[in-house]
Amino acid sequence: MLRTTLSSQTAIVQEGQDTWRVSSGSAGVLGLLEIRQDAPPTTVYLMLGERCSRNCAFCTQARESQAQASALSRVTWPAFPQQEVITAITRAFQEAKILRACFQVTASRNYVQEAKEAISALAQHCQMPIGVSIVPRDPKDVAALLDAGAERVTIALDAACERVYRETKDGSWEKTSALLELCARLYPGRMGTHLIVGLGETEREMSECIQKMADLGVSVGLFSFTPVQGTVLAQRRPPEPAQYRRVQLARWLIVKGLARAEQFEYDEHTGALLGYGLPKDRLMTLLADGEAFRTAGCPGCNRPYYNERPGGVMYNYPRPLKAEEVSHEVELLLGTLRY
Repeated sequence: MLRTTLSSQTAIVQEGQDTWRVSSGSAGVLGLLEIRQDAPPTTVYLMLGERCSRNCAFCTQARESQAQASALSRVTWPAFPQQEVITAITRAFQEAKILRACFQVTASRNYVQEAKEAISALAQHCQMPIGVSIVPRDPKDVAALLDAGAERVTIALDAACERVYRETKDGSWEKTSALLELCARLYPGRMGTHLIVGLGETEREMSECIQKMADLGVSVGLFSFTPVQGTVLAQRRPPEPAQYRRVQLARWLIVKGLARAEQFEYDEHTGALLGYGLPKDRLMTLLADGEAFRTAGCPGCNRPYYNERPGGVMYNYPRPLKAEEVSHEVELLLGTLRY
């Protein structure tokens, strides 16, 4: 749970050239806000840019979104002076409170140059892994971001297939997926993507997309669709927990090299996952520690309450699961499979 209990210890300022937006949870870990959190973020999340020029139907930062400009998904991102944020990040990393930093960059004016400058400024002060989620125009942009100090560049597909991309995203599926594949080959181990469960894809389409990314060496951050007021898809329901668990396990098995999407069993009409090509007792052994239900993405990223409401459904656990939570999730998952 995240609650702001007092005014900030440092001044929250109007967004401008010398400010960075910081997720409220990250601001708490950095000491920029006084808040209580039961699962502090292990990555500092930072946002750069103005309202995005793209118009993705689920995004609070979309061109025609009516959501507040300081929001991304369920999270608010107040602005703080850049140098103050860098100093706080450096201190928190030295104290082992955080493991990495990640810039979320909207496709706005001069956004690639702004991202390069921000990454370089942070890298000069702090020797920590830095990720950036951005819409690069070509491989040269990716090279420039890596040269500036980024450890990883994420190009978000969000949609698992071209059909869903056309319905929910702005831009070109063909160009985006081709650029991601090219950069994965040019910069092995340094590319990532995001995929969102619940945009209208089948579980088979999602599993096959995850498999392709894994084969390319692209890390996959898995998200649940989150309806937010002011966006085009505000009235769409999030995925059912069992649906998310099935896909979440598919990603975990694929990434761990324990199974492949072509081995999975799918419903011939709906594409829903029915099995993973593994015996039930083997699956239960693999699930016993609950790691399959943890947040997936870059190393050190736990994204607490990005897709969840405190006290609501936990799609991505940002911490180790309790024994009763593991039992609940395993029962929910296995109850929907064909055994």
